[in-house]
Amino acid sequence: MPIHTPWKKSRKYGDIYGGRKRAKFADNIFRRSHSIKKPNSTDTLPIVMEDNPSRDFFFPLSGQETLEALQSLPKRDYDGITHIWLRRPKKQDYIEGKLPFAWFTCGSGVRAIVIFAWPTDLQIAYGNKRPSNQVVNELTRFGAKLERKGKEWISQWSKESVRKFYIHVLYHEVGHHIDWYFRHWSRANTKALEEYAEQYAFAKTATATHVYNRMKKKEADN
Repeated sequence: MPIHTPWKKSRKYGDIYGGRKRAKFADNIFRRSHSIKKPNSTDTLPIVMEDNPSRDFFFPLSGQETLEALQSLPKRDYDGITHIWLRRPKKQDYIEGKLPFAWFTCGSGVRAIVIFAWPTDLQIAYGNKRPSNQVVNELTRFGAKLERKGKEWISQWSKESVRKFYIHVLYHEVGHHIDWYFRHWSRANTKALEEYAEQYAFAKTATATHVYNRMKKKEADN
């Protein structure tokens, strides 16, 4: 996504923008209300929480893999992040377009990256209008393929491509963390917020590739 463009409609999921998807992009970009408890002084940070994703979803990265990907970044970039939550989505939210890929939430002593499970059918739908060439190029970058299924256009992903994408999504949210605590963003300028986070994620492409290859080798050795 060298040029920051929204990925249009997915099964009524709403717009996909940067590392996230939601019904209304401008609504609740940063979630300040959350149910995550402030860590104790004795806790090792970040704390990893991993839900049971249910049969319709899966986590492309395990909690340990997500932590490994995070800690492959410079420590100053993720320092202060208190939690990583691999969160189980509600199916109704998924259908109605309320579910993002991920979000960064802060407040009350918590700075958390929440990453949602991915559908087991490995498909994202865009409706009956073919996505733009820019969107197709973005999909291609992560190894997804655009196909026509009945009246709908869908992108078909592999587990490999989704795993690569989720490392990128994680780094996008780290970009939001840096932007908030070191650059003091204004919520009024949502485009600038997303552009900074996306630029950060792309700047860490080499790190993401190295992390993915290391995970792949570890799987092959096991």
